[in-house]
Amino acid sequence: MDYKVQAAVIGAGPAGLSAALEIAKYGGKVIVIDENDRPGGQLFKQIHKFFGSSHHGAGIRGFHLGEQLLSECKDYGVEILLDTIAYGLFPNNEIGIVKNEKSHVVKAEKILIATGACERPLAFQGWTLPGIMGAGAAQTMININRVLPGKKFLVVGSGNVGLVVSYQIIQAGGEVVGIVEALPHINGFAVHANKVMRKGVKIYTSHTIKEAKGKDCLEEVIITKVDPNFQTIEGTEKSLDVDVVCLAVGLNPAVELVKMSECELIHVPKLGGYVPLHNGNMQTTNPNIYVAGDISGIEEASTAMEEGRLAGISIASSLDLISEYEAKKIKDDINTRILDLRSGPHGISRKESKNYILRRYETWTANM
Repeated sequence: MDYKVQAAVIGAGPAGLSAALEIAKYGGKVIVIDENDRPGGQLFKQIHKFFGSSHHGAGIRGFHLGEQLLSECKDYGVEILLDTIAYGLFPNNEIGIVKNEKSHVVKAEKILIATGACERPLAFQGWTLPGIMGAGAAQTMININRVLPGKKFLVVGSGNVGLVVSYQIIQAGGEVVGIVEALPHINGFAVHANKVMRKGVKIYTSHTIKEAKGKDCLEEVIITKVDPNFQTIEGTEKSLDVDVVCLAVGLNPAVELVKMSECELIHVPKLGGYVPLHNGNMQTTNPNIYVAGDISGIEEASTAMEEGRLAGISIASSLDLISEYEAKKIKDDINTRILDLRSGPHGISRKESKNYILRRYETWTANM
């Protein structure tokens, strides 16, 4: 069975569902493709309450936001294909998918790629021992599968992911022996850091893992101080008794499908690495392909949902489902909320990086 729709969304996370909802609201026939057995993406791992404004779900837990999005998508007739792998993008806006072990083709006028991001690894002696995993993997086991993967945890990385996962480990009954951060300062929001420190968790700034030890699985970790050049300082080693290490050392945008579509990429370290070059409508250098969420630069779930809405309205406008005048009004409101999310000390660099992408897109367009 093949599919023919006006818009196809790859990725049923916060960005993808938000975009699909906007397209469907204006009568667009849209299909969402996701490799997982349940939609919602990162939202269903986030059991903490969001903060900020009411526009961004302040006071609502992440999984409840996911449930709201899913309910609205169903109300508007969005078709969601789960356990479905999008393995390739081909000419004429065709997407190759595998569902129920059979290959199919989705033909769409417009395509949104919202595939999110992949966790970065961290190599050190003994890093392949069982018990060493990405923080997102631990979060999935705890919050979705209800399995605590160990008793004593060390978290590497004091960004928001590391801090939030640390707190959720404690909520699930685990002990966080410490958080290791190579930078000389905590890298995430103070509100998250204060919550774990109030639980007695020690944050080792200017530290890294030197070695992981164990016979058949992780039993011990050696951490050490690092100098301003991130070189280990001999004689500062400290042994910690742990059976799980959670690596929260950053994310890389999942751009594999974008590469297959031959869209231009640009390297922006502050946004996670290579991201698709895109304009203010979230449109890539291929006019029929859009991006939203972490694939367009690593940010928060609230920003991913707003970018999804922006891409959805842009696609609806390109399909003549909504007038340009009405689309502009809605997009202006969305952009105002995105700017709010990118304000403050943690958002300024992302705002500058996004503006850099927009300028490069304009340069690319002028040279075509």
